[in-house]
Amino acid sequence: MAYDLEKRLVIGLASSALFDLSQSHQVFLEQGEAAYRDYQLAREHDPLKPGVAFSFIRRLLALNDLSPDDPLVEVVLLSRNDPNTGLRVMNSIRHHELDITRAVFLQGGDPNPYIQPLSISLFLSASQDDVHRAVQQGYPAGQVLNSSYEDAYDDQPIRVAFDFDGVIADDESERVYQQEGGLPAFFEHEVRLVQKPHNPGLLQAFLKKLAHIQTVEQQHREQNADYVPRLRISIVTARNAPAHERVINTMRSWGIEVNEAFFLGGIEKRRVLEVLQPHIFFDDQTTHLIPTALTLPSVHIPFGVVNHPRTDEVEPEKKKSRKKTQPKPK
Repeated sequence: MAYDLEKRLVIGLASSALFDLSQSHQVFLEQGEAAYRDYQLAREHDPLKPGVAFSFIRRLLALNDLSPDDPLVEVVLLSRNDPNTGLRVMNSIRHHELDITRAVFLQGGDPNPYIQPLSISLFLSASQDDVHRAVQQGYPAGQVLNSSYEDAYDDQPIRVAFDFDGVIADDESERVYQQEGGLPAFFEHEVRLVQKPHNPGLLQAFLKKLAHIQTVEQQHREQNADYVPRLRISIVTARNAPAHERVINTMRSWGIEVNEAFFLGGIEKRRVLEVLQPHIFFDDQTTHLIPTALTLPSVHIPFGVVNHPRTDEVEPEKKKSRKKTQPKPK
């Protein structure tokens, strides 16, 4: 029987998201592909150090103990390495005791065409180019940003934090803010459509799979009174009242309940996130992510009008006269 991916949470990972490849990448940049190949082959049995997404992936895979015979989570390595140089990555996976057994090695090829066939709900890479191309093609992808974060391995729960607009919802409201008059137009729009759910964003399907795992955890708790659920989901957004209500109504319509929601109204997200300490945080604006990446794993979702302004929507003669509006923090 074929291994069914549809019902599982499938994460696609570039090796650059899972491990610290900074040294080997420097060899590639300075000395070229042949030197890079020799460098990796000579260090085939030297384990790579954990990268930005390592902590998140390790904890996510640990949730498979809820259903050992029918795993809830599958992680597939999608690597631009060839099979020979990729062996160091697989050896490192084994060294760190990660339950990752499926891999695709593409010898420099594009990983994006394999996202949909492998039912991937989230593709993570340190490559800005790969992620931008994936997002432009409508795939759920994020760029992990460099971070000095160090995991506390005795910290058992897994905390996942999301921005809302442009991440788990589309950028409809952001477009109103950008193109129709800033915060007054944004608030009027959200109040008027308060009962209308937002359209899903790139990471909505990923969030729904996480919510399913939380349901399994609750079922497990009903059967095992001592079990403490490990997966916690938070929304951290710069929306505030009255724009908060449409977020809650949208989540209800999707059948998703989150553990925490922070409606910050422009307060710097870093202040809250450093207390919350998520093992991964997703946002579509680098202005929020640059401060957070200093201390916690942060992922840029380069989606929507903030990342790809559509200047073609403005008539040429009006471009110079239109008042510029700064991106609304989300």
